[in-house]
Amino acid sequence: MKKFLKVWAKRYLMEYDVETSAYTQEKYKKSGLTLEQAVAIKNSIESAFEEEKIYRQNDIGLVELSNHIGYDRYKVSEVINKYYAMNFYALLNFYRINEAKELLVSKPFSSVKSVMYEVGFNSKNSFYNAFKKDTGLSPNDFRNLWAYTENSPQQFQFH
Repeated sequence: MKKFLKVWAKRYLMEYDVETSAYTQEKYKKSGLTLEQAVAIKNSIESAFEEEKIYRQNDIGLVELSNHIGYDRYKVSEVINKYYAMNFYALLNFYRINEAKELLVSKPFSSVKSVMYEVGFNSKNSFYNAFKKDTGLSPNDFRNLWAYTENSPQQFQFH
C-alpha cells in the first residue's frame, strides 16, 4: 500500500523526489547517471513535453525523444522510470490524455476523432483504452458529464 501511494503521489501530484523504490535503485545500480545529469535530462524532458508538445507526434518513441533532447536513450529511460515512476509510454499517454481532456472541454464541437489525432494517437482503440484507464470514462462520456455538471441549473441541487 505504501508503494502504491508513493507511485500515485509521484504520478498525479507530480512530486518527484530523489528516493525511489529498492527495485529501481537495484536496476540502475551501475548506470553511472549523476544527479546533475538526471536533473538536466528531467528538465529537457519536461521542456519537450510541456513547451514543445512533442507528444503530439504520432510516431514518437523513446529513441526519438532521446535524439530530440540530445541524451542517451538508456539514461532518458532511467530518468523517466526513477523520477516519474512510469515508463516512457505511460508518460506519453499521461500528457496526451491530459491535453485530450482539455480539448474535449474547450472544443465541444470538435469530434473525438479529431481530438485523438491532435494529441498524437493513431488508433481509436488505443486512445479509448488509455482515456478510460485514466478517467474511468469514454471520451464522449467525459465530455457529456463535464457539459452536464458545468451547465446544470441550481434548482436541481438537493439541500
